[in-house]
Amino acid sequence: MRGLPLHEWSIAEAGRALRDGTLTATALVEDALQRVHALDPAIHAFVRLDAARAQADAARADRELAAGIDRGPLHGIPYALKDIFDVAGMPTSCHSHLMRDHVAAEDSAVVTRLVDGGAVLLGKLATHEFALGGPSPELPFPPARNPWDPERFTGGSSSGSAAAVAAGLTRLTLGSDTSGSIRGPACYCGVVGLKPTYGRVSRRGVFPLSYALDHCGPLTWTVEDAAIALQVLAGHDPADVASAPQSVPDYRDGLADGLHGMRIAFPRRFWSDMAATTGEVLADLDRVGETFAALGADVVEVELPPFEWFSACGRLLMTAEGYAIHERMLRMRGAEYGRYTYQRLLPGAAISAADLVHAQRLRLQLSATLERDVFRHSHAMISGGCLSPAPRLDAFPRDWPPTDASKLTIPFNVTGHPALAVPSGFDRAGMPLGFQIVGRAFDEATVLRIGHAYQCAMGYPDRRPPGCAALLPGAPS
Repeated sequence: MRGLPLHEWSIAEAGRALRDGTLTATALVEDALQRVHALDPAIHAFVRLDAARAQADAARADRELAAGIDRGPLHGIPYALKDIFDVAGMPTSCHSHLMRDHVAAEDSAVVTRLVDGGAVLLGKLATHEFALGGPSPELPFPPARNPWDPERFTGGSSSGSAAAVAAGLTRLTLGSDTSGSIRGPACYCGVVGLKPTYGRVSRRGVFPLSYALDHCGPLTWTVEDAAIALQVLAGHDPADVASAPQSVPDYRDGLADGLHGMRIAFPRRFWSDMAATTGEVLADLDRVGETFAALGADVVEVELPPFEWFSACGRLLMTAEGYAIHERMLRMRGAEYGRYTYQRLLPGAAISAADLVHAQRLRLQLSATLERDVFRHSHAMISGGCLSPAPRLDAFPRDWPPTDASKLTIPFNVTGHPALAVPSGFDRAGMPLGFQIVGRAFDEATVLRIGHAYQCAMGYPDRRPPGCAALLPGAPS
C-alpha cells in the first residue's frame, strides 16, 4: 500500500501511518486539496471547500497524535459531507436556491461524532436538490459527474459523495439513502456504499426526505474502510426518535474470518426477469454468486416478493412524506424549486390517508416476509444493485425526472435491513458494475465480513478511474 500514491492509501493504512509517525494529517489534507483543485473543475463533486478549516483541523490532529492523544480510527482522516448534513456556521444548501443562504446553527449528530473522533472536514458535496430531484441544470451548482466518464451519470442523490471517493479526492464521504441514494451512486462510480440498518446512525441535523425511509451512511473505497467509518458513526441518539438503542459491536473484529459455514441467499429471479437488467449485469451477478460459493459459502437460490411491491410501497411513503416536509415551501415558493424536484414532490398532495395506511401495512408485511423466508435460514443475501451501467447524462428526459427502474435498492429502505454496495467488475466500456449484500437487522458486522471477503478475493480496489490522472498537473498532453 505504501508504494502507492498517497490518495490511494486506505483509511486503515493511513491510520497506521499516522500513528507510527510516517504520515501527518496535514500531508493528507494538502494532498486532498491539490487533487480537488486539479480534478474537481471537471467532476463538480464539491459545492463548498473549506481549506482553512481542513488545515486547522489537520494541524490539531497532528499535535494530538504527537502527544499520544488518540481519538479513534478516523483521527486525522479527511472526509466530506453531502450538502444536506448540518455543520455549525456553514451553509446547508441542499443543492437548492431555496436553501442556498441557510447557515446551520449546530452540527448534525454524525458531524459531532466525527469531530469528537478527530476527523478532518474538507467541505460539502453535490447532491440532487433536497436529495430528490435529478441532475438539473437550473440549480445553483452543476451536477456531479462520474469520474470514470464525465459524460456519465453518478447516480443520485449522493452524487458528489460517490464521485469524490472514486476520484480519490477523499477516502470517506457521508451520504443519505432513501431509495438507494448511497448504493446507487456507489455502484455507478465503483465505490463501496453502506446503508446501515434503519436507526443505526442518527439522522438528527440531516435535511429529511422521508422519515420512514431515510438512512445515513458512509461511502469509501474499501469495505474495511466502511467498517472503520461505521464504528465512529453508529450509536444511539436520544434526540432522534428513530434512533435505535442497540449496542455497537467492533466492526473489524472478525472482518477477515472468511465465509466457511455461511449460508447466503441468492434471489436470482428478483433481477433476472426484469427488463432493465442488461446481459452484462446478469452475467456479472452470476459470477458474484459463483465467487461466494468458491470462497466456501453455501449459496442458495430463494424467491422474494415482486420488486414492484417494494417499489410501490416505498415510492408512496417517500412521496407522501416528502410532500408533508415541503408543503409550506411548495405553496409559498414553488417556483424556486428545480423542475425535477417540483414534479416529484407535488403528487404527494393527492395521496390519501387510506393509501398511506395500506403502504405502512405492506411495509410491515414485506419486512416480515424477508425475516421469515430469507434471514431465518441465511446469514445474508446477495442482491443486484444497479441493473445497467451508468447512463449518459444527456440521456435524461427533459419532461420528467429519471425513474429508478434500473435500481434494486428501494426494497431495503422499505424493510430497513442493512445493505452494502460493493463493486464487482466493469462492462465492455470500462464502466463499473456492482451488487448488494443485505443482512439481518443490526448485523452490519456480517454484511461487512462478506463484502471484505469478496474484495480480498477479487483485488478490485487497485483499479482507479483512468481519466483522473490526465487532469493532474504535469500529465502528458
